Amino acid sequence: MFRSHETAKSLTWHAARKSIDGQMSHLADSPSWKLLDDKWPEFGNEPRNLRLALSSDGFNPHRYKACPICGDDTPNHRLKNGYKICYIGHRKWLPINHPYRRQRVAFNGKPEYGTPPEPLTREEVLHMVEDGDIVCWKKKSIFFDLEHWKYLPVRHVLDVMHIEKNVCDNIIGTLLEIPGKNKDGIAARLDLLNMGVKNDLQPEYGERRTRLPPGPWNLLRAEKRQVCNSFYGMKVPEGYSSNIKNLVSLQDSRLLGLKSHDCHTSMQQLLPVAIRSVLEKPARYAITRLCFFFNDICAKTVDVSKLDKLGEDVVVTLCLLEKYFPPSFFDIMVHLVVHLVREVRLCGPVYFRWMYPFERYMKVLKGYVQNRTRPEGYIAERYIAEEAVEFCTEHLSDVSTVGVPSSQKMGVSKPLSGCTVSVVDQDLLNQAHLYVLENTEEVLPYVEQHMIHINTAYPKFRKSTKVQSELNEEDNHGVSENLRWLAAGPNMAVPSYRSYLIKGIKFNIKAQDDVRTTQNSGVYLLAHTTQVASAKEKNPILSNMGFYGVIQEIWDLDYQKFTIPIFRCDWIDNTSGFVLDELGFTLVDLSKIGHRNDQFVLASQVKQVFFVDESMHRGWSVVLSMPNRQYNDVIGDDDVLGDVRIECEPFTRGMPNVDTFDELVGEFGSQNIRDGCEDIWIE
Repeated sequence: MFRSHETAKSLTWHAARKSIDGQMSHLADSPSWKLLDDKWPEFGNEPRNLRLALSSDGFNPHRYKACPICGDDTPNHRLKNGYKICYIGHRKWLPINHPYRRQRVAFNGKPEYGTPPEPLTREEVLHMVEDGDIVCWKKKSIFFDLEHWKYLPVRHVLDVMHIEKNVCDNIIGTLLEIPGKNKDGIAARLDLLNMGVKNDLQPEYGERRTRLPPGPWNLLRAEKRQVCNSFYGMKVPEGYSSNIKNLVSLQDSRLLGLKSHDCHTSMQQLLPVAIRSVLEKPARYAITRLCFFFNDICAKTVDVSKLDKLGEDVVVTLCLLEKYFPPSFFDIMVHLVVHLVREVRLCGPVYFRWMYPFERYMKVLKGYVQNRTRPEGYIAERYIAEEAVEFCTEHLSDVSTVGVPSSQKMGVSKPLSGCTVSVVDQDLLNQAHLYVLENTEEVLPYVEQHMIHINTAYPKFRKSTKVQSELNEEDNHGVSENLRWLAAGPNMAVPSYRSYLIKGIKFNIKAQDDVRTTQNSGVYLLAHTTQVASAKEKNPILSNMGFYGVIQEIWDLDYQKFTIPIFRCDWIDNTSGFVLDELGFTLVDLSKIGHRNDQFVLASQVKQVFFVDESMHRGWSVVLSMPNRQYNDVIGDDDVLGDVRIECEPFTRGMPNVDTFDELVGEFGSQNIRDGCEDIWIE
């Protein structure tokens, strides 16, 4: 494996990267990794020593007590009518002085007396297992024969991929009343009656059918159609997810066939946008809090100092969901959410540990099978053959291996389609050329010198492309060749494209997106610019400011020896077309265009975003960002990213505290029936 230069570089990548104190961007930053390094320093000091990850199928050592962390102390309750176990009482993980822990608010809003037992620590549980007080294993796992196994703080991590999918299915299935995934029904209402909570939601039996009063989680028929129409109208960037439109059934207002990655994108970004105008505030904001949590927990860089606050926030979120959703909603997968922060703290970022790469590779291995009577033989033979071919091609020139096409690899930039060469307007060309000069590091000293001269000689004169004359007057021996070609200006005949690939990300012009099912024309620019509060402001402030726009044209400025891709965009007016709501969502009005004298931006300076129509306010759109797929950006390889650092979040990190949340949702009251919602009738 170390005979290949590229493979050897990847194998020692964790040791060569740039780490930041207090930040976890790799498993090497986690306590589990450092524990092995400290326990066996001879092994840890050699970066070429390999650590192997074991991927096994899920198992349940604790039976209907399915939490591998809580064990016998799992806060479960057996439902008499649903014949299942629900996991409620998550407030026991809150601090003693927390308001939700002090009030002991039950489902019906009445005080609950009695203090539940404190959860056992992991060391206490393991001690009881070793002493035989807890019998949950039929045999001793062979993994315990490994020398280091007993020292690991987490021996079987929770898979965030499957947890996120099941939680998403529970939410969408309950809101849209999808058969087989709906956690509401007669059995769930009878369980509420048996538990003595939410008595006003008990079923009312008739001669031919049964009436279920609408609860806080039930949607109106119009709201169901609105949610489905929102998903149906979403156009996302290419490669972001599958076509959401194909998953929506408008006839019966359902979402069907959601795969794991569809649930991932829904929980991360799409679901909070789709439910912005449905449900009442308490239930809607509680679901939004849970979506924000999954967005935070899956971040590629984790701030260790914020994990305690994040862990408390998710417990509060589960407590809020217990107030507004039936107990049958809280299956084991919803309960396991409370332990995810602990595993991030001990094991590192989630994206190194979840099942996505393993599940995808299993599909590749299954594709090797041609005869199902001997599947292992086919997998072994084709795997060895493919490994041998790839190893040989690494020592040959001008030979590409099977796998990801080179056009899709990060770092690749090239035009894709729709080339048209034409002579563009001279004013626009000058504007584009000036932007290139002002954003080229070699030119900046000449720009500053030119502006000083202009401001001194002509105080009222605006900046222009006369900086080119300053460059031409310089001695050629002191100017680089690239700088001389820049000074000469671009060719009048400018190639324009409908699509362009920048560092593995595909960008389209707006006209191309209008005839496609994807959206690749939205961009975000973080610029260091002058900000003023009003036209009469005399003391402007220099600071970072974000700009959102839509690509109208993609040019390749030809400077003879090299080309520079540049976008002409319609930028949204930051004063009248930009709003930040109370939850941190960025809303823009795409019809309000500003900055018409500064339309151009270098293709390497922008981050791709996309816009989802806002159902509450017609004409406005919610801004969502593409996930960052460049691992080099996480570890800080400047040679790959260049000097441009871009940060764009769809909403603010972290949720409001309990008091702020109560202020946002207002007084909910003790009535559980949702006013104005249609009754549910079951034949």
